[in-house]
Amino acid sequence: MRRLRLWSIITAVMCCTFLTALDNTAVNVALPQIRARLGLTETDFKWVGTAYPLALAGSLLGAGQLTDSKGRRWALLTGVAVFTVSSACCVLSTTGVMLVVFRGLQGIGAAFILPASLALIAHDLPPRIRTASFSATTAALGCALAFGPVLSGVVTQHLGWEWIFLMNIPLGVSAFVVGAMAVPGPSGRPNRQVLRTAAPVPNRQIILACIFLASLVYCLIQGPAHGFTRPPVVLCGVAATASVVGLCRGRLGRHPALGQLLRERAYSGGLVTQLLWGLGVSGVYFYTCQFLQSGLRLSPTQAGLAFTPVFSALFLTAPFVTAVARRWGEARTSATGLLLITLGLLLVALGSAHGGPADLIPGLAAVGVGSSLAIPLTTRALASSPRHLSGFAAGLFAATRELSGVFGIVLVGAVVTFVRHLCLAQQVSRAEASLAGYQAGLCIAATLVGMGAPVALWALRHPHEGGGSAR
Repeated sequence: MRRLRLWSIITAVMCCTFLTALDNTAVNVALPQIRARLGLTETDFKWVGTAYPLALAGSLLGAGQLTDSKGRRWALLTGVAVFTVSSACCVLSTTGVMLVVFRGLQGIGAAFILPASLALIAHDLPPRIRTASFSATTAALGCALAFGPVLSGVVTQHLGWEWIFLMNIPLGVSAFVVGAMAVPGPSGRPNRQVLRTAAPVPNRQIILACIFLASLVYCLIQGPAHGFTRPPVVLCGVAATASVVGLCRGRLGRHPALGQLLRERAYSGGLVTQLLWGLGVSGVYFYTCQFLQSGLRLSPTQAGLAFTPVFSALFLTAPFVTAVARRWGEARTSATGLLLITLGLLLVALGSAHGGPADLIPGLAAVGVGSSLAIPLTTRALASSPRHLSGFAAGLFAATRELSGVFGIVLVGAVVTFVRHLCLAQQVSRAEASLAGYQAGLCIAATLVGMGAPVALWALRHPHEGGGSAR
């Protein structure tokens, strides 16, 4: 593969990763202005905030399936086109219903982009640069997560909420053009055996899985806010239960191709570790944004800037991950990264007691370095999947990441709320009770991420570990 095409593929994947991650974080800051300008009701307001992750999580498995059957190039370009067009439609929205529909279409486009991007790195790039490519895309993800709230606050304040979606258009067009020119198409027609195994799960079970994921995410987001006994939440709970029954009757877990994928130790271990990481870090990220603004009285822009140590540490460390993994081994490198994240979360809990944003910097920097060192988990997990299952494997991996974020917010939030109410019952001031709840949430999150370290050692350890990353 020529160097120009190689770097073009990496550039296209980075643009797509940045695009989807930026939209997932930037819109939350603009929601108050959107609500005022469009006259949204409380229900509309909630749907605008949840339509994107609901559609993304619910569509990932189906999108991964189509990535394998139609090809990675087709999936990437389709996803970028749908995401870009729906972003333009969001700008033209005049009602809450229109905006919710187009936000959902954005999520569907992102669901095609994510598995195609991960599969491209895992199977269309030379092995010697895969870890470096994952490092680059992780840096793009960190950049979007770090600067999304800051950029959204500045743009919304000075230009208007429409510009949050307008920014996606030039990025999307650029990613589409570069991807169309650089990403290779499928090589030849697969034989009949490959065609049979390219569909790891029947379409009916894929649809049931999508219904289950979407219904479960809806219940977890809407239930705590509006009550689990409300008819829409109950109906979604029934739909999720019925979907699980249908999946069990269809013997989804016994499907040969899916069993082949889950029997890969690197993939199944990476999936579990990704779940633990998301449960901890995603919940902490959500509640740290609230703590910075309500507890430390920072403005939204200042709160966004407080996360730059995470991005800076991740960005500076990422170029050295390949060399570190080659020297230490992927298992020890990833386990060390997860332990660093655990230490960082505990340092953030300790620093939050001092009442200043500067006290959080050491912990946030440790989280950034640890997240960078954990990159080989993703590399090995996706590279270990069979080539004809790469899209489905990447979709399942990305779906786990999205859902772990939702579960993390719910789980950490439950701990925060329980400890806060317990402290208030003991006549503790509201500020001290909120701080105690936040610190308890950080400790639970640190425990979850720390549990991933032995899993990483088990999943990535193999007889030729020392040369695994160098091949």
